[in-house]
Amino acid sequence: MFAGAAAGSASVANDTLPAYPLALAEAPPAPNLDSTDELPVMSPELTLSTYQHRIALQAAELAAYSAVTVVRAELPDTSQQGEFELQRKFEAPHTLQFTPVHYTGDNFVKSNVITRLLQSEVDHVLKDDPSQTAISPANYKFSYKGAGRVQDRLVHVYQVKPHKKRPGLFKGRVYLDAHTGALVRAEGSVVKSPSFFVKHIEFWQDYTDVQSFTLPAHIHSEARARIVGRTIVDITHRDYQAAPAATTQTARQVPAM
Repeated sequence: MFAGAAAGSASVANDTLPAYPLALAEAPPAPNLDSTDELPVMSPELTLSTYQHRIALQAAELAAYSAVTVVRAELPDTSQQGEFELQRKFEAPHTLQFTPVHYTGDNFVKSNVITRLLQSEVDHVLKDDPSQTAISPANYKFSYKGAGRVQDRLVHVYQVKPHKKRPGLFKGRVYLDAHTGALVRAEGSVVKSPSFFVKHIEFWQDYTDVQSFTLPAHIHSEARARIVGRTIVDITHRDYQAAPAATTQTARQVPAM
């Protein structure tokens, strides 16, 4: 759910990393996005069907992307914090690489929170089948809860409950754009902790449209860890550059000059 899909290698350059996005406070407004009010409003059923089509298309067509990722982590119980800026590179289906750019803060937070979190995402992309954690009817029961607005976007709201209790799945709500079927926000609590050392995890995650794809823009999570106590993490992604499969294939076929 938290990691992008990606057959190759996965690494975090220049850092040895060890486990998952951490935890939900009050969700702020989603990022400002272009208004789609001029488009017809779809029914809840058509919106969900369109969303399913979009995620299937994205799984088939998103070949690669890059972005700047900033991870901010705080340990309120010990008054420690840190911020790590990295260059993020993904190639479908199983390659995710982080290149460190700049870190400020406590080294304990870097090595025991942020680095572990990044490594867990790399491991997820490298080893797991993304279809097993996708926000889709194959993994969740969707129950319609009504319409609303997330910032300037009209959305249909669905309660989601996973069919199985496994790491990477959550129970909560998703918000789909009523005009386009795009995923705008997901929020809730993780149904199974990815680690013995991490207890209850809550989160909200906002998404942004990049060309024809939908990618994470901001995730806020809060958790209780057995050693470090309460952990608050904010991850933002910016400056996305996405490459469709056809573009990547064409580039590989053109001989170097």
